[in-house]
Amino acid sequence: MSRTGGYRDQALDLAGNPGQQRAYASTGHCVVVAGPGSGKTKTLTLKLARMLEEDVEDPRGIACITYNNECARELETRLYALGLEPSRRLFIGTVHSFSLTQVILPHAQSLDLGIPLDFKIATKTQQAAALEDAYAAVVGPGIPAEWKDRMNRYRRSILDRASKAWRENDAQIMALAERYERELRGRGVIDFEDMPLVALRALQKHPWLKRALLAKYPILAVDEYQDLGTALHTMVMELCFSAGVRLFAVGDPDQSIYGFNGSDPELFNQLSNRPDIERVPLTLNYRCGRDIVSASQLALGAARGYEATDDAPQGTIYFHSFSGNYETQAVRVFTEILASVAERRKELDLSDVAVLYPAAWIGNAIADVAQQAGVAIIRSDTASLFPRGSRLMTWIERCAIWCCRGWKTGDPRLSRLQKDAIAIFSEGLPNEEAQLSFIRSLVDYLWNNRLPTATMHSWLAGFAAAVLTPMVVPTPRLDDERELFEEVVERVREDDLTLEGFAGGGTARDRLNLSSLHSSKGREFEVVVMFGIDEGRLPRANPTEKDLRESRQLFYVGLTRAKSELHIISSSNRVSRFVSDLIKRLA
Repeated sequence: MSRTGGYRDQALDLAGNPGQQRAYASTGHCVVVAGPGSGKTKTLTLKLARMLEEDVEDPRGIACITYNNECARELETRLYALGLEPSRRLFIGTVHSFSLTQVILPHAQSLDLGIPLDFKIATKTQQAAALEDAYAAVVGPGIPAEWKDRMNRYRRSILDRASKAWRENDAQIMALAERYERELRGRGVIDFEDMPLVALRALQKHPWLKRALLAKYPILAVDEYQDLGTALHTMVMELCFSAGVRLFAVGDPDQSIYGFNGSDPELFNQLSNRPDIERVPLTLNYRCGRDIVSASQLALGAARGYEATDDAPQGTIYFHSFSGNYETQAVRVFTEILASVAERRKELDLSDVAVLYPAAWIGNAIADVAQQAGVAIIRSDTASLFPRGSRLMTWIERCAIWCCRGWKTGDPRLSRLQKDAIAIFSEGLPNEEAQLSFIRSLVDYLWNNRLPTATMHSWLAGFAAAVLTPMVVPTPRLDDERELFEEVVERVREDDLTLEGFAGGGTARDRLNLSSLHSSKGREFEVVVMFGIDEGRLPRANPTEKDLRESRQLFYVGLTRAKSELHIISSSNRVSRFVSDLIKRLA
């Protein structure tokens, strides 16, 4: 990573925000409690640049752990804008990637990790086969779909395999988990759940390994800490409060919405309340209008002291009660709400508007009406063409964007696509000659296939033949991603989706954003329509206390995506308790 002082100019902007300035200037363990729209990514980016330049001497560096690959790419993009290019001194990636690349792969030969020395990463097909065999051995034939999630939650939440809790909390799930892992090992593979668990056990068993990581990365940064779960939290305790690694963590327990994946906001609260940590709250909301900021705290049911900026718009909140099924309601969204927005807000593009919903199947009603109306959409939910966390597919999407318009506009830059490619395929490019050959194939294909009207299937098939297949050395870490790529190619085989349609991306100005509430986190739009906010959907029927708390936080996340205008739609016969409560509080 090149050394530059460019970050200092941007850091001057933090002077008007005491919280951001404190976080930027901190020199010890620091936890930043960052409310919605508080500029936490900007703060984290500038902090990473400052620490790398001023606090860590080459060749040592910083490790930054993020919730998913999309978060990692956002940080990389912002650092790149500061003139900081990827290098061996800065790791940015998920806890799974950190565990694999910084602990397991470098030390698999010297540590007894309980995994095959020549392991590969299990593809979805291999995972499914191992789970089916494990379930048949432990329970019987015909595994129900929900058992995989049950098993993985158990694996994430109880880390000590020798504990009474592991043996007795759910003996059948415990037996299934252990048999499943044996099935994986027999196939010579590990899955993503294995990675942090194996790495953590290695750190706990071998103190020298913690010292080795301290020597390489004297600073550990963690983004979205509240979402990262027990394994990461325990890893932080081992590295930062045992081995001496300095911690800089950012998070918000009020935006903890991934309990189904094992996240626990209480871990963040415990961390931020430690006496040896500087706790810095960010309370200024740069995103939302004043009334939206006020309403969001009422919806949360807790006063956090959040304030809008002096120049923020007033912000407007509309409540709608619609009758009929979701298909009927979706028509009214277009003919009444979106039509009204288009008439009143002529300065807005469709890309400034988002429709958010509790589940993808509810979003299907909006997508169907959009198709009938000839309105182009971008979906971010389980019904989208590929998961937004896929590093390979997102890079290929950016390649498609370059072929459609980036070669003219410089966004994305071809040089950045090349550097990202080297990072993604590094395992399959063992030397400079292999890298140059791969880059030549990539550039040749992209330059000769700038065809926005080409079908997506033909473009992807050509991309696979010209760019991906010729790599001689296999890339086991990308096996699952390659399988996803093949699934996408097959899905668009009979589709008329064009390259331009695929490359619409988040920058297309003529596309309406459709997103699940979960997938909307971290995003912002001028106008937000929250659709299907019904009792039995948000919260779901018969919620536990934990379900209710997380559903309220999901409602809060949805509210705080809106900059200036918010529409909340409920079915007239089952209005969500969160909506009814908010209406009463605002009265």
